[in-house]
Amino acid sequence: FDKRLLLHGQQYIEIHKPLPSNASILNKTTIAGFHDKGLYSLPEMMSSNSGGKAAILELETRSYEKESGELLTLNRTSVFLRCAGGFSDPSKPFTYSNYPVNPASAMKIPKTQPSVVFEDCTQPPQACSNNTRILSPRAFMLSGDYNPLHSDPVIAKVTGFSRPILHGLCTLGFAVRAIIKCICRGDPDMVKSIFARFLLHVYPGEALITEMWPEGLRVIYQVKAKERNRAVLSGYVDLHRLAASL
Repeated sequence: FDKRLLLHGQQYIEIHKPLPSNASILNKTTIAGFHDKGLYSLPEMMSSNSGGKAAILELETRSYEKESGELLTLNRTSVFLRCAGGFSDPSKPFTYSNYPVNPASAMKIPKTQPSVVFEDCTQPPQACSNNTRILSPRAFMLSGDYNPLHSDPVIAKVTGFSRPILHGLCTLGFAVRAIIKCICRGDPDMVKSIFARFLLHVYPGEALITEMWPEGLRVIYQVKAKERNRAVLSGYVDLHRLAASL
């Protein structure tokens, strides 16, 4: 597949133990799923040469504290591979999973008004410095993600975007931070697990509005790009407990 056409589809995170501030981490990654999606349509994100076939690859990473061997987190990452599908029988497309399907992944955003709304703003150089491409395609990528889609204007246009886009996990970080601030009263240890579905790209500099619906120990959320009034992210955060003030 063409790495330039890769998009982040979904993310699931389980936090088994608070991350230590100083430790060596051992990550073990396996292929958790692979699915032929055949034809797809993403007209807002596709250039004329992006094609119409796709596959979904799911990677599961378990992170351990190296010295103690204790499991810290589980991450399941789903990536959307444009132009990589259509390799199986269309009447019975190939699909492989080695984990039980989480029924919560099919959750819907409530029709009611959100209980809490929080607005924050991304910064224009959020993904990396705007002059990164002039200096080096890999300069200043402090996140460790060297995908040129987030730094190179030429690559962004070739893959169907008007300019470089923000990392999906950065958008997710804004959403979870809003939930920790508004629902958890600033206590990140209340977060048990996180599910996110990336719906649309975000451009660095856009304002993000996080809408929240607490339902018991689960907070359903949706994030919108204010300037375009479009939903860009949705999902839920499960909590260990509720804040006393709630």
